[in-house]
Amino acid sequence: MLRSNGFENLQPNPRSVVTVGAFDGVHRGHQQIIGYLVEKAREIGGRSVVVTFDPHPQEVLRRGGTTVSILTTLEERAREFERLGVDLLVVVPFTTETAATSWRNFLDTLKSQLGLAEIVMGYDHAFGRNREGTPSVIRRAGEAEGFAVTEIGPLLVDGVTVSSTKIRAALLEGDVALAAHYLGRPYTLSGTVIRGDGRGRSIGLPTANIAPDHAAKLVPSNGVYCVTVEVEGEEARGMTNIGVRPSFTDGRIRTIETHLLDFDHDIYHTSITLRFRRFVRSEQTFDGPQAFLAQLALDRAACESEASLQ
Repeated sequence: MLRSNGFENLQPNPRSVVTVGAFDGVHRGHQQIIGYLVEKAREIGGRSVVVTFDPHPQEVLRRGGTTVSILTTLEERAREFERLGVDLLVVVPFTTETAATSWRNFLDTLKSQLGLAEIVMGYDHAFGRNREGTPSVIRRAGEAEGFAVTEIGPLLVDGVTVSSTKIRAALLEGDVALAAHYLGRPYTLSGTVIRGDGRGRSIGLPTANIAPDHAAKLVPSNGVYCVTVEVEGEEARGMTNIGVRPSFTDGRIRTIETHLLDFDHDIYHTSITLRFRRFVRSEQTFDGPQAFLAQLALDRAACESEASLQ
């Protein structure tokens, strides 16, 4: 897959099939759009093009300094687009100036810089200032200017419309299994292993403290999870605790700690990726060390019972 930062230096191709959006999560609904895009481009001997934005538009448009929690970083989205067979990814820096661009000017950029045989749009998507470039508006432009517009309807899973909002809500409830069902894959969180207070090692359960790569990346709700871990090119089972450790701290600092079940190397300062498989329990306060250790043994047994690294 080719990747371009912005529209400069691109060769227009009149058989480009193009879709535009943030595609946060690249969930099963997004995959339906991308699947059509790739298939159509191959059918007409053209190229499939995804135009996306970085940072996420809501990070720029939110007022009062509120930061949206994102499901996928740009690099994670790019990997998913490549896996799905996209030919060209165009990353547009999203700024207040980008937000103020009219749908007409944005469409003219797509036509002149990419070439257009067809635009593929999700049923709830619009582009340009104030979301004025709706599917019906773009379809009328296409009829006048010689390109097709295809609107892809919602994807229902178990009678529910899949959306990034619903996936965020599931993760904030700790329901990583439901989030994975909507995503079509486990939710992932990547970061760097940093030094903690060493309490885990002192009780025979060393943990990797993880600093997420992206400050806006959504961290699931506090609790214990079974995970699989990708580290140093290997994959292992793990047990992750997210929370403030109320039995041992003043509860002001939230941490992400992972105990690896099948891996015993020094991984400080190493990049690590967690894939959340199952929620085990909510965060608890313990009466003393023995109660804490007894519960850890149960948690570990629960994660050891995860039979595969699917």
